[in-house]
Amino acid sequence: MLLFAGMSVMSDFARYGVATVHEASGRTGIVDADLLQIVPGSRVAGRARTVRCGQGDNLMVHAALSEVEAGEVLVLTMPEPAPVALVGELIAIQALHRKVAGILVDGAVRDAEELARLGLPIWARWIRATGATKDVVGGINVPVEVGGMLIRPGDIVVMDADGAVVVPAEREAEVLRASAAREKNENEAREKYRSGLLTYDLHGLRSKVEGRD
Repeated sequence: MLLFAGMSVMSDFARYGVATVHEASGRTGIVDADLLQIVPGSRVAGRARTVRCGQGDNLMVHAALSEVEAGEVLVLTMPEPAPVALVGELIAIQALHRKVAGILVDGAVRDAEELARLGLPIWARWIRATGATKDVVGGINVPVEVGGMLIRPGDIVVMDADGAVVVPAEREAEVLRASAAREKNENEAREKYRSGLLTYDLHGLRSKVEGRD
């Protein structure tokens, strides 16, 4: 596994965003789940600190807060996604103090207004007041699956208004280069479209529809 990248690399991934990173990855890595962006306008990238909780239980979330490192994304899972709140305001306050970059919850959060005010980037499947128990010992830094996507400790998780995408740690440099190239191409394309040119012509789509150039 690669060593932890500097914050500038993660800032670049966050700036490129989910759609660009997904395309640059060869259209791979999407977390195929309906995720709520708890803090509007937020976006984040960081290495995954994975957590496997018991069903309806958040004991391991509390344990993970004692191990998580600054700049990491907490990825919180259960055996089956369920509308049980694994994160609320008090968990988020602790995560902020630990300088967690963001949290991906394959379950629910509560205290939604308080979470939005705190500003910690969080994505979750549900908002529910239903509380979790604190009884089941699970695992930290173990491979987990969210929305059909395998997430391993140290993989890069990128999240924004489009959802979440995962970059395997060993593909970091490759995908970062491809994302930069894609951003450059899209910036150049924007100028062309603002001048009135069309993708219909520039991408050869006219011939597909009309049978001619």
